[in-house]
Amino acid sequence: MKAKYSLPQHGGLIANAVPKDLILRYEKLKTSIYADEDSAVQYVADAIVAAIHSYNIAASGTSAKPFLLGLSTGSTPSGLYEELARRYTLGEVSFENVAVCSLDEFYPMDPASVQSRNHRICRLLLDRVNIRKENIHLIDGSLPQEALAEYCATYVSRFGKPIDFLILGVGENGQIGFNEPGTYSKSTTRLVQLSHNTRKIQSEIFEDISSTPHTAITLGLATIMESKRIVLMAWGEHKASVIKSTVEGDITPAIPASLLQSHPDTEVIVDKGAAQQLTREQTPWLVGPCEWSPKLVRKAVVWLCSVVNRPILKLTYQDYVENSLGELLEQGRSYAKINIDVFNDLQHTITGWPGGKPNNNDTTRPVDSRIYPKSVLIFSPHPDDDVISMGGTLIRLAENGHNVHVAYQTSGNIAVDDQVVLQHLDLMRELGVGNAFDKKIITNKNRETGDPRELLDIKGAIRRSEARAALVVCGLNPDTNAHFLNSPFYETGSTKKSAPTERDIEIVVELLRKIKPHQIYAAGDLLDPHGTHRTCIEIILAAVDVVKDDEWFSDCHLWLYRGAWMEWDLGVVDMAVPLSPEEVIRKRHAIYRHLSQKDIVPYPGDDAREFWQRAEDRTQSTAKLYDKLGMAEYQAIEVFVKML
Repeated sequence: MKAKYSLPQHGGLIANAVPKDLILRYEKLKTSIYADEDSAVQYVADAIVAAIHSYNIAASGTSAKPFLLGLSTGSTPSGLYEELARRYTLGEVSFENVAVCSLDEFYPMDPASVQSRNHRICRLLLDRVNIRKENIHLIDGSLPQEALAEYCATYVSRFGKPIDFLILGVGENGQIGFNEPGTYSKSTTRLVQLSHNTRKIQSEIFEDISSTPHTAITLGLATIMESKRIVLMAWGEHKASVIKSTVEGDITPAIPASLLQSHPDTEVIVDKGAAQQLTREQTPWLVGPCEWSPKLVRKAVVWLCSVVNRPILKLTYQDYVENSLGELLEQGRSYAKINIDVFNDLQHTITGWPGGKPNNNDTTRPVDSRIYPKSVLIFSPHPDDDVISMGGTLIRLAENGHNVHVAYQTSGNIAVDDQVVLQHLDLMRELGVGNAFDKKIITNKNRETGDPRELLDIKGAIRRSEARAALVVCGLNPDTNAHFLNSPFYETGSTKKSAPTERDIEIVVELLRKIKPHQIYAAGDLLDPHGTHRTCIEIILAAVDVVKDDEWFSDCHLWLYRGAWMEWDLGVVDMAVPLSPEEVIRKRHAIYRHLSQKDIVPYPGDDAREFWQRAEDRTQSTAKLYDKLGMAEYQAIEVFVKML
């Protein structure tokens, strides 16, 4: 399924208006930004195929060693490996004269284990192309401990040459391979101790953090820097901060990837999400002339308020001139008029009636009130995203008399801990109805293959019961207004999901045509570590493509909410729904109903707050931003972007 999700662009840098050197002056590494991962992968695959072809032509008739391709072992290059295998199948490239080495591997680790870092490389690429077995040099995590020192010391020497083309990903703390922050720049191949945070992130592919290895073997920074050509790739908003540090920050051991700034041939390839904190994307007026759309003007003014620490209506002419926004004053409006226009624009995003206020003039409101009550369909990728991300708005829509339905796109079964299941089984036995299930369903399960279907079904039932209970708190009837879609792509029993199929799309199409919604709410937040949020929005957009010519769809609009970790930039917000203190507490109670997710530290990072805490802090921070800009003071605000 071809990716369709990207936010509309509202103005931005006029790239051809100034020399490229000026546009890139904040960037210390060559960086290319692509609309999405797919288009970026095509570029990198083109570069690798061209490099292999050029090398083979130059080496023809000589005894030169094979082209040496260094492969990252994380999740970032998965799409690239799939694409290279596809191109081999099409006859566009041969791997007969290619040797490969890997970047790292857990230790100890059986290479046949599904958790092996190298297992992914073999499954996605090496098992599908014509590479010679003797040319495969993947790091061996199964060696006895007494053999490790010699193995690491001689690992690179067996190549007989530097790496010709190295593919890298980057961790959220700036690590490349398992070279953690603080790694010595002259480090070589070695056994390393994994940090707690790295183990916590990697525990997603293991049973839990207790079964996640404490150590790993990794190429050192010195070996990486000896590579002739390096491409570092990053996808998604959760990589935006580290990409900014890597590309625009100083070289520092705290960000190992920043060392690449001193490499003679490194290129950073990112999608829009990973690039969003780069200066040319985040504050393009600092780089060069801009196309000043109303939303870009709003974004710039909101930024200016944060720089000078003043509300919108107190900004001065001097503030604009001294902070690189003089160009705005050349667009035909005075600074005072810009202030008033942006203040009104932002104020008009605020509404207590997210479904439209009936019998009222709605010309300055974000939602049309002509149709009342509205049919509303909220898509929740997991069984708790609805209340975590827009629980207050859900409650308000129901209280305002709209017919609100919630569609849970996936079962969320893999997020239920075995101990939660055991607790439920004990309760069933206490009630005398638990004989149908035995604890052996857990104690006898194969840790390699994951949960058996029977156990996944129990976990899915737990998530459904929690979602239904949360909807009761929100004022909905779960018997009529909850829809559990159980999208097939998700039902693999592991964090690795299947590619979505037509059936996934058909399920959503059927529901859309049943509900005929006037409003659709969907998750536009792509920080989910397993890619479920992205897959879910892509499925929704594919379904919308199918129904867009239906008569009812002409009155339908698609609104995007975000998750527990980040909020929409106020520059792009189309609707802001303020919440009272009582509504914040009611939303919290709805989140509480998801007991299986309670006391679980959510991904990503070291933040120990639970989902309800993150959600409250996020919405209260948004309210404080509106307040600091000169708007009314609210307890909390949930914000949305209008996509269709």
